[in-house]
Amino acid sequence: MKVVVIGAGIAGLSIGWRLKQAGADVTVLERAQPGRGATWASAGMIATIAEIETPDSPQALLAQRSVRLWPHFAAEIEEASGIDVGYRVDGTLIVARSEEHARFLRHRAEGSQELEFLGPAEARALEPLLAMDVLGALFDATEAQVDNRMLARALAVAFQRAGGVLKTNEAVVRFETEGGRARAVRTPFAQYPADVFVLAAGAWSGLIEGLTPEVAPPIIPVKGEMIALAAERDSLPHHMIWGNDIYLVPRGGRLLVGATVSREGFDSRMTQAAAVWLYSRAVALMSALANWQLADHWAGLRPGSPDDLPLIGRSALANLLIASGQFRNGILFAPAIAEAIRDTALDEPPKEDLAAFNPCRFAGLALTTTDL
Repeated sequence: MKVVVIGAGIAGLSIGWRLKQAGADVTVLERAQPGRGATWASAGMIATIAEIETPDSPQALLAQRSVRLWPHFAAEIEEASGIDVGYRVDGTLIVARSEEHARFLRHRAEGSQELEFLGPAEARALEPLLAMDVLGALFDATEAQVDNRMLARALAVAFQRAGGVLKTNEAVVRFETEGGRARAVRTPFAQYPADVFVLAAGAWSGLIEGLTPEVAPPIIPVKGEMIALAAERDSLPHHMIWGNDIYLVPRGGRLLVGATVSREGFDSRMTQAAAVWLYSRAVALMSALANWQLADHWAGLRPGSPDDLPLIGRSALANLLIASGQFRNGILFAPAIAEAIRDTALDEPPKEDLAAFNPCRFAGLALTTTDL
């Protein structure tokens, strides 16, 4: 079976690798460089409690399955590529700065084996840099992170070592369809026929020509800006921390601070206003950060959807599969989505109920550039 995957972010590379392992002939086409889109711009968190508050929702169940897959997934990538992807279990702390939020977090911890509610003194004992106005925190010691930039590099290596073909600077501009099936994709340089196509082009997934409104995914680019702070005298926090509408992720001697959310089309320019907002929010959460230096500032475009749920599975074209719309959870969902798309391409029964993520739920709602 010949497969063409469009997009070399974490989704496209993971899917291509899994399909290559299953014996498919796989080519991944990337419009720029592998892992340099939303994957590169993210914080690499494999965390569910802050992003998904409803534990029995379809999105939470997908996340929970993916979290279970991640330890083996990371180890397998490292073995195949020879690159350390920085997978580690740090734990997540969600900080309350109001009585109402503290009550909400305390309620979430009730009856849970993983979640623990900490009082103000306990929270500051765990993370001494926290501000004195913290009123408690929800703690999950099991949550993890990965170095998203090293992960993208490692996946590209693992995929190619497995025999996959990765073509960079090869933007797919059009699908060629016939008889209700995709026949080939075109780039400015060549035509690529295949038996199965996987559309995993992130924020650009909805812009490829040749697909009818019933097929084209209505993906919305969602801009996110982040900054990184470099410690001077103080040590980094030991855990991932959420609070004050931001998150803090310690990595490599720096503290990542994210992230803004704005829908401005494909404008990925960095703004001073975003950097100031992130910095001030971080300092309010940990006053010692006022002495830390701004080390970096970047922006990226996440793939969103009209209902904020991913699109995973078969499109209205039987041999075109979609893996997009992950919004802020591309890293978190990666191993589960790769497994699901591989199984779908091979006509094997899915290991999870993916009905809520059916790409056909948006039939006829494809966006044009004027909608973005």
